[in-house]
Amino acid sequence: MRHCINCCIQLLPNDLHKRCFRCRRSNHINQKCPVCKQENIIPLYVDSKQMNLLAVLEVRTHHNESWNGFFCLRKGKLYSLIFGLIIMTLVMASYILTGAKHGLLLIPSPFHYGTFTGNPNLMDNESLSEMKDHYQPSKINISYVRDFPSIKLIIDTITSKIEFINRQRPDLEDLKKQELHMFSIIPNKFLPISKNPCWYEEYRGNTTTDPYTTNSYALYSKRFRTIFDYLKKVFWNHLYHYKDKHYRLRCLPHFYIIGQPKCGTTDLYDRLRLHPDVRFSAIKEPHWWTRKRFGIIRLRDGFHDRYPVEDYLDLFDLAAYQIQGVLQSDVTKGHSKMNHIIIGEASASTMWDNNAWVFFYDNNTDGEPPFLIQDFIHAFQPHAKLIIMLRDPVERLYSDYLYFASANKSAEDFHEKVADSLQLFENCMLDYSLRACVYNNTLNNAMPVRLQVGLYVVYLLDWLTVFDKGQILVLRLEDHASNVKYTMHMVFQFLDLGPISEKQEALITKSPASNTRRPEDRNLGPMLPTTKAILRDFYRPFNTKLAQVLFDDAFLWKKT
Repeated sequence: MRHCINCCIQLLPNDLHKRCFRCRRSNHINQKCPVCKQENIIPLYVDSKQMNLLAVLEVRTHHNESWNGFFCLRKGKLYSLIFGLIIMTLVMASYILTGAKHGLLLIPSPFHYGTFTGNPNLMDNESLSEMKDHYQPSKINISYVRDFPSIKLIIDTITSKIEFINRQRPDLEDLKKQELHMFSIIPNKFLPISKNPCWYEEYRGNTTTDPYTTNSYALYSKRFRTIFDYLKKVFWNHLYHYKDKHYRLRCLPHFYIIGQPKCGTTDLYDRLRLHPDVRFSAIKEPHWWTRKRFGIIRLRDGFHDRYPVEDYLDLFDLAAYQIQGVLQSDVTKGHSKMNHIIIGEASASTMWDNNAWVFFYDNNTDGEPPFLIQDFIHAFQPHAKLIIMLRDPVERLYSDYLYFASANKSAEDFHEKVADSLQLFENCMLDYSLRACVYNNTLNNAMPVRLQVGLYVVYLLDWLTVFDKGQILVLRLEDHASNVKYTMHMVFQFLDLGPISEKQEALITKSPASNTRRPEDRNLGPMLPTTKAILRDFYRPFNTKLAQVLFDDAFLWKKT
């Protein structure tokens, strides 16, 4: 079949259907083309090779020309092209969905949500399932439609696996086997005339040497050396001499601020240390019970030499000197009044961080640690007092992320990290108990954000297995922020601290808040409403149990 190439090309922009199909009629060979007036125009040849008609048409096609040129193709080819495109689309869609499901694609986390519209305050108190009625599909990322059921299933799976099972308290003899040296240093009884747990220990060191030369806190941290330089200078002035022997006063804390991080513990510490009867360790957060006694500075950096208990006790020497001064003054005056100075220690890791147990303790309890921090503290100080400051776990997690994340911080990045962490936590809960997952070192290090820290009730119940409820004061950061004076009075009463003057009280309660969010982090704004709703759904059963244990619905955090 011959085609009038010149005719078809000239008529393509304007009247393709009418003239081009006419050109292709079989009797065109014997007729003159109405445009070019020529007969028997042969197909176009280039370099002695026949060129396809479609290629010729494409040469003359401009961006503003009609797609009607496709009608120059035979119907069979057109149908084949359409069918091929459909097959290709289906194959690519199948690949994407399958790859996303198994985490094989090099794309962002599949748990990505669009933006919700509506009242944010309403969404703060809703579950994920209730939120379906409040978004506008026209303004939401299409990935939300695909991923919402996945996230809901993850949280539902975790919730269905939650069991608050009481922990068995370990035997004292088993504890001693684990920490023989510690039990050989700390006595069973303390001085009866000191409110703070203190005792006299014979000092056998050479009077010409530095007593702190081997202290691990001084060796591994430059910022602590100034403190120990001062302690070294005054050390010999505070030795007690009796029958040609030297004794030093040793003390443990009377109370511990044990948690949680990003819940206002620094502010509480800074205010409480202004009380005339309160002293703290030379270092605000020794982290000895949870990390340093295992040789952990940062777990990602590996293990150092273990910090012995003597190094920890050295941190209280300055406070011990003041207690000793009061005791000696009373003896000189001929009366033995009770010393009311107390020492505190504020490590926000004490309540929850048991990550080191797996490296040092044999595990015979299906992934659960056989010994916890509180077991050892109670063994030495059964009458210790514990203060816990808590915060809405949703807001705590975001604050924790902003504080510890080093780069590329954003609400969207936080959202992705939350989704990934939920997936990891669900995977653990499918095979292990709640307690095993909460104290799982591998899981905790793998999660991009520390979801487990906000499971307050899990930790609290474990502390209540060894300490009486009256020994633990649980505060809320929200209450402390709104009424500092009230919460500080609660703390003073809990610690049996004596009355203070109005001037001292004003100094304690009216000082500015400590360790608030950095300006650059505030500029990032709040978390996404969707992320907040996801986290509220995740933490809800834990908050409900916490409110039941404490008999206080404020710990449901419904109004925050």
